[in-house]
Amino acid sequence: MMTQTTPHQLTVWLTGATSGIGLAVLQELVARGHRVIATGRNRERLDELRDSLGDSVIPLAGDVTDPTDCERFQEQLLTMAPLDWAILNAGTCEYLDVRQFDAELVSRVMNTNVVGTARSVEAVLPALRASGSETRRPLLAIVSSSSWWFPFTRAEAYGASKAALTYFAESLRADLAAEKIDVSVVSPGFVKTPLTDQNDFSMPFLMDAADAARIMVRDLEKHRRHSHFPKRFTCSLKLLACLPRIIKDRMAAAMARSNTD
Repeated sequence: MMTQTTPHQLTVWLTGATSGIGLAVLQELVARGHRVIATGRNRERLDELRDSLGDSVIPLAGDVTDPTDCERFQEQLLTMAPLDWAILNAGTCEYLDVRQFDAELVSRVMNTNVVGTARSVEAVLPALRASGSETRRPLLAIVSSSSWWFPFTRAEAYGASKAALTYFAESLRADLAAEKIDVSVVSPGFVKTPLTDQNDFSMPFLMDAADAARIMVRDLEKHRRHSHFPKRFTCSLKLLACLPRIIKDRMAAAMARSNTD
């Protein structure tokens, strides 16, 4: 665990702030007295959130997959330093039907989840570097998923993107250690959001977004290297990941067959 004393008020950049886990995290941070630079593509929705949650919310509208928007993010974030945290949460999920394989679907998911996160890192690193001091260790948090621990049916694009994000974050942690910038990976299980509302399958241990946000922010306050929840689900997946490959493959294939009957 990385240890850090959390100041009374943090300044946080949060992407994907207008819905789902991001919205719940925004609400949790504001409730704890923190200042949040909230990013999403919908400027009107960001303005509504500022109106409802107060001046602690600073809208910064734009698309994390757009290089021009990310250049603008970089310029504006530098003017808002010192920046304590960046929570890179923007993402999407689409499921693949292997009977009608769609490479464009894979490209869309990878572009949003992986490339969009990489562009966000490029945008925020100068502000995090400018904010570090002997008493302040900035935190970069990347929202991955617990899904990549097991080869779930139809999750080729989503699971692969989250596996890539986890590796990306852990490599960043190694490279940024000398600069005293901490890196956390967040791996939620199933959380009730507009994205999961579209799922047509059973979601064990489904969590309320507000509960997930409380756990996530609590762990980030401690600068935990890895935050995963709910533990009953994520620890079960970790155990499954330890099974011999042939057993995991048979389990995954059985799930796939049941979904195509």
